Amino acid sequence: MTVALAAVATTTRSILLRDADHRVARLLAQEASEFTNFERQGLDPETGRRFTDPDRLLRLFLQRQYADSDEELMGLVARTGRDPAKLVQQREIPAPLPLHKDAPARRAIFASADPTGTLHRPEGEIRWAKVEVARHGGDPEAAFVVAFHPGREQDKADEVFRILLAISGVALLMTTGIGWVVAGRILKPVRLVRTAAAQLTEQDLTRRIPVQGKDDIAALTETFNGMLDRLERAFAAQREFVDDAGHELRTPITIVRGHLELMGDDPAEREETVRLVTDELDRMSRIVEDLLLLAKAERPDFVTPGPVQLAELTADVFVKARALGDRDWQLAEVADREIRVDAQRITQAVVQLAQNAVQHTTQGQTVRIGSRAAADRIELYVADTGPGVQPQDMDVIFERFRRGTARRGVRGGTGAGLGLSIVRAIAESHRGRVGLRTTEGGGATFALDLPERPETAERP
Repeated sequence: MTVALAAVATTTRSILLRDADHRVARLLAQEASEFTNFERQGLDPETGRRFTDPDRLLRLFLQRQYADSDEELMGLVARTGRDPAKLVQQREIPAPLPLHKDAPARRAIFASADPTGTLHRPEGEIRWAKVEVARHGGDPEAAFVVAFHPGREQDKADEVFRILLAISGVALLMTTGIGWVVAGRILKPVRLVRTAAAQLTEQDLTRRIPVQGKDDIAALTETFNGMLDRLERAFAAQREFVDDAGHELRTPITIVRGHLELMGDDPAEREETVRLVTDELDRMSRIVEDLLLLAKAERPDFVTPGPVQLAELTADVFVKARALGDRDWQLAEVADREIRVDAQRITQAVVQLAQNAVQHTTQGQTVRIGSRAAADRIELYVADTGPGVQPQDMDVIFERFRRGTARRGVRGGTGAGLGLSIVRAIAESHRGRVGLRTTEGGGATFALDLPERPETAERP
C-alpha cells in the first residue's frame, strides 16, 4: 500500500507538471503568433500604413496586450556596441529576478538563433519564445520576446504532491491500524491452534479449540479438533492395548515359567508340563489375536460394506453356528432384504454370539438364530435358553476382560472376556450397536442392531 500511495502521489505530480508545461507552451506559441499577425497585418494609426519602425511596432503592440501574472512581454531593439534596448510593460512580476531586470539573460535570448527555449538560472527557470523583426531598409534588428516564469506552477504541483503524501501517510497509518486489528481478529483462531498444538502431549490430548463463526478459520478449527479426536482415540486404543496385553499375558507367562521351572525328568511329568504350556501358549495366541483385532477396529478400513442379501447371510451364519456344539439349533424368522454390510465381519460377530451361547448352555438346550427388518434398520440376533445375565452384569459384559459375576454355565469361565468386546466393535464400525435382552422363558438374547446403509447413518 505504501508503494501504491507513493506511486499515486508521484504520478499526480508528473501529470500536473506536464499539464503546466503544455499550458506554458501554448501560451508562448499564442503570444508569438499574435505578434506575428500584428506585424504582418497591423497598420500604424498615425500613418495608416504598415509599420516601418520596429520600436514603434513593439511599443504599440505592448500597449495593447494583457499578460498573465507570471508572463513578461518585452521588445528588444539592437544597439551598436551596447546591450539591446528594452521595451517592457510597467507591472510587477512575481519572480525572484524578472527578465527585464536580468541583462545577461536578455542578451542570451536576443543572441539565440532558436525561436524558443528554456533558460536555467539560479534565480529560477524561464521559458521563452522570440519573434525577430527588423527596421525598414535593413536597419539594426529587433525582437519581440515573451517570457514565462514556471516556478509558481511547479510550486503548485509540488504543493499538491506534499498534500497527497500527507493524506497518504494518514491513510496508511489508519489502514495499518485497522489491518492490524482485523488481522489479529482473523488470526486469533490460528494462534489458538498453534498454542494448542504446542501444548499437546501424549498424556493430555483433551484440549479442544472453541469454534466461532462459519468461515474458513472455523472450518480449520473444526478440522484440527477432529484431528485431535482421532489422535486421542488412537493413543487411547494404543494405551488400552498395551495395558490389556500386559494384564492378560502376565498370568499365562507366569504359569508357563512356573511349570518349566518345576519340570522334572519323569516322562509323564514332562508330557503333562508340555501339554499345559502348549495350552497356555494357545490361549496367549488367542488373546493377542483378539487384541489385535480390537486395535484394528479403530481403523477406517476395518469394515468394507457391500451389497448382501440378509436372508442368505442369516442362513449362512446358522449353518456355520451349528458346528459349534450339540445344541437344539433353530433358524427363527428370516428377513428378506438387500443391505450394505461387511458380510465377513457380521458373520464373525454373530458366530461369536453363538459361541457365547454354546458356552453358557448345556447339551440339548435351544439356541435360536434369526433376523428381522424394520424401516431402515435390520437386526440379527442369537437367543439362548441358558441361565441369562444378571442385571448388574448387563452394563459391563461388553467391556474388555469383563465377565459376568454369576457363571451362566459349567463352561462360563474359560474365555478371556474379549468376545463380546469384538462383537461391539464390529457393530459400532457399522454405525450400529449390540444389545442384550432377556429371552422369553429364560435365557439371554444378544442382537446386532444395524442401519441398512452404514455409509449414510449417523453414529449411535
